[in-house]
Amino acid sequence: MIFVIDFDGTLATEDTVDQLLEHHADAAWRELEADWLEGRISALECMQEQVRLVRADHITLGKFFRQIRLDPHFAAFRRHVGPFAHLAVVSDGLDFAIHTALRHADIEALPVFANQLQFISPDRLELSFPHRHAECGGGNGVCKCAIARQLAARHGGPVVLIGDGKSDACLAGLADVVFAKDSLVRHCQGRGIAYTPFENFADVLRTVQAWDLEEPLSATL
Repeated sequence: MIFVIDFDGTLATEDTVDQLLEHHADAAWRELEADWLEGRISALECMQEQVRLVRADHITLGKFFRQIRLDPHFAAFRRHVGPFAHLAVVSDGLDFAIHTALRHADIEALPVFANQLQFISPDRLELSFPHRHAECGGGNGVCKCAIARQLAARHGGPVVLIGDGKSDACLAGLADVVFAKDSLVRHCQGRGIAYTPFENFADVLRTVQAWDLEEPLSATL
């Protein structure tokens, strides 16, 4: 079994990219956000241009990302599913933020697939997309469907998605099980996708504990 876990708003209690932009970017990032939400630019284009508006050095960002709050129930969830599942953080967010937050919370050995943040000068940033897929249905920097297929090919299935937002929408239609909150709930409802609502990983854990693992879910990816 594979758990594909979103980061911003899911494992992290808030959207760390928005927090970064609020504190360290020119206000023009909001116009780019509106363009993305209205479908005028892709998620990849939006994030790339927003990151270019950030002005902060490596030390400042490291300190900022160490303040990211993670779901306090994740550790218990991970202990329970560890013996029978493979977990991966798959995010259309920033690798530096995710690795820093996980390390600060003593969460180790968790695979992370995210966009790569690079310093091109002491306080100027650029974003690269090592997990981009040309045919990504969501136009994201990280194609969660492609990552899920790779993980399923390597570890088996089924695939369980835990997410909250627009970058999870495409995979929600393909995953065997979907845990959803916030805008992902509305997406699933609008398209008739079966899902289990959750607020935090305590909710996810209670559901998983009730599963009959003798009746495996069918892998469809």
